[in-house]
Amino acid sequence: MRPRELDDMVGQRRLLAPGSALRRAVEAGRIHSMVLWGPPGCGKTTLALLFARYADAEFRSVSAVLSGLPDVRRELADAAARFANGRRTVLFVDEVHRFNKTQQDAFLPHIERGTIIFVGATTENPSFELNSALLSRCRVHVLDAVSPEDIAEALRRALADGERGLGDMGLDVSDEALHEIATAADGDVRRGLTLLEIAAELAQDEGGVITTTTLAQVLADRSRRFDKGGEQFYDQISALHKSVRSSNPDAALYWLARMLDGGCDRSYLARRMTRMAVEDIGLADPRALPMALDAWDTFERLGSPEGELALAQLVLYLASTAKSNAAYVAYKKAQADVREHGTQEVPLHLRNAPTKLMKDLGYARGYQYDHDADAGIALDQTAFPDAMGERVYYEPVPRGLELKLKDKLDSLRAARAAARDDGRAET
Repeated sequence: MRPRELDDMVGQRRLLAPGSALRRAVEAGRIHSMVLWGPPGCGKTTLALLFARYADAEFRSVSAVLSGLPDVRRELADAAARFANGRRTVLFVDEVHRFNKTQQDAFLPHIERGTIIFVGATTENPSFELNSALLSRCRVHVLDAVSPEDIAEALRRALADGERGLGDMGLDVSDEALHEIATAADGDVRRGLTLLEIAAELAQDEGGVITTTTLAQVLADRSRRFDKGGEQFYDQISALHKSVRSSNPDAALYWLARMLDGGCDRSYLARRMTRMAVEDIGLADPRALPMALDAWDTFERLGSPEGELALAQLVLYLASTAKSNAAYVAYKKAQADVREHGTQEVPLHLRNAPTKLMKDLGYARGYQYDHDADAGIALDQTAFPDAMGERVYYEPVPRGLELKLKDKLDSLRAARAAARDDGRAET
C-alpha cells in the first residue's frame, strides 16, 4: 500500500502542500540532499522512494542498524559508476543517527560531487545526532506524526484495494472500528496497516466482520510512542517539569501519565521530581522535598502499578504549591563568586583555635559568640573573607514560607548594615 504518487501520501500536508518549496522541487525532478526527521511510520522511506521516482534516479538503501562502512563504500562506488554513465542515485540511509562520525563523513565528498542525492532518515534530533559537516550539506525537513483521521484514510484505501490491499477479503468494518485502529496506531501509518491486517485475519473466523471482540484482541497492547533515550523522552520530561513550574497540576499529571504509559523508568521520574522540589519549590514550601523523598520511597516499597499513585500525588502537590527558585539562584551566585575570587583565606576571628600556637597567631581572636549577643546575633560580625566583604545571594520571593523568611532577612540585613556602619564610624 506504499503510495506511488505524492497525492497518495497521507499526512504531511504542511511539507507537501501544493506550491510548497519541497513539492515544487520534487515535481520538477530537482531533488537536493536532505535529512528527513520524524517519528516512526510517518512516511520517510516512502518519500525517499517518491523522490527517486520523480527524479528518474536509481533508488538504493542502506540501514545504519544493519550496514557497516564496507557496505556504505560499496554503495557509493556503485553510485559513482552510475553517475559516470549519466544516471543519478538517491541513496536512502535509514536510522542515519546510528552511524558514527567517521561513517557519516564517508558521504561528504560524494554529496559535494553530486555522485549521490543523500536522503537520511532519523527519529532523533539531527542537531544532536548528526555531525555539523553532514548537516551543512543537507536540508533538514521535519515530518509530523500522522493524525488518526489520515491513518483511517490509509486504512480505507487498503480495504478497497484488491491488488495490493485487503479488498478481495470482503471485510465488514465500521467507521468506529477504523477510527479505533487509527487511534491505536498512534501516528504510525505502518502500525495502523499492521493492526488492520491482524484484525482481518482474525475476522475470517467471524464471517469477515471485524467485531469489538476482534478489536479487543488486536488492540490489547496499546502502548503509545515513547523513546526511552531519544527526542520524545526529553521533550516529555521537559513538558512535565515546565508544567510543574507553571503551577498547572492537570497538565503535569497528564505528562506524568504519558511517561508512565510509555514505560519510563519510575525511579528516574521520582528523581526528577525530587529535583523539582529543590529547584522550583525550594524554601517556599520546605515540605515538598521530604514529600518527594517519601513518594520515591513509597514507590520503591510498593512497586508498579500501586506505587505510581504516590508519584501522581507528588506531582499534583509540586504543581499546586508555592514556587521559588531563590535557593537555586543563590547557589549559582555563590558558585560564581567561588570561581571569580579563588581560594580566599578564612577570616582570623572565624578560625578554630584548638592549640596555644593557633591562639598566639590570632586564630578566633575577636570572635563574638552569637548566643551571648543581644537577640542572639552579633550584628557587626562579618562572615565572608575580608577581601570580598559581605554579599547577598539569597533573595526570598514573597510567596509561601519565603514570605516570612524575606521579612526576617530584610530586617536582619538592614540591622547588620547599620551595625557595620556604626563600627566604621567609631573607628
